[in-house]
Amino acid sequence: MRVHLRSAIAFGVLGDGKMFLRRIAGPLMAKVKESTGIVGLDVVPNAREVLISLYTKTLNEIKAVPEDEGYRKAVESFTRHRLKVCQEERDWDDIEKRLGCGQVEELIEEARDELTLIAKMIEWDPWGVPDDYECEVIENDAPVSKHVPLHRPGPLPEEFYKTLEAVTTKNIDEPVSKEPQLKQ
Repeated sequence: MRVHLRSAIAFGVLGDGKMFLRRIAGPLMAKVKESTGIVGLDVVPNAREVLISLYTKTLNEIKAVPEDEGYRKAVESFTRHRLKVCQEERDWDDIEKRLGCGQVEELIEEARDELTLIAKMIEWDPWGVPDDYECEVIENDAPVSKHVPLHRPGPLPEEFYKTLEAVTTKNIDEPVSKEPQLKQ
């Protein structure tokens, strides 16, 4: 009697059919994303691999930024975390749930944008300001050129000054406004 492999597995003739399905057929039966639900953002069938590649490239590119810069530290931190999750999880749905930062397709766009920004930051060199660089400080009453936007906040409400005085003189027992006060 000849037994076909599929039939044998289906009926458990060759052992635990569930274990076979989990180990061998599991990756083949993974959930398929049909749409992102976002206009103009197509599904990326190999999103995990694309993310791993982009995050690895990001970690290499950011090395051109000085080690002590906050930008580099931030990029390395969140990129390492995201790369680790992508390496640990096989399914796009699990990656999205663990990261909690949107869909994998959105993460791909963010990673590409970050790579573009890294290149721009290296070009602009904002951390390369000489130690002896002096910038002009404009005091509140100093004249300001017409091309510089002038923002002067309006006066604070009278209630603010009353509250401030009550707090600084430790006279907090009596309410400052006629509005209902929360009891502590």
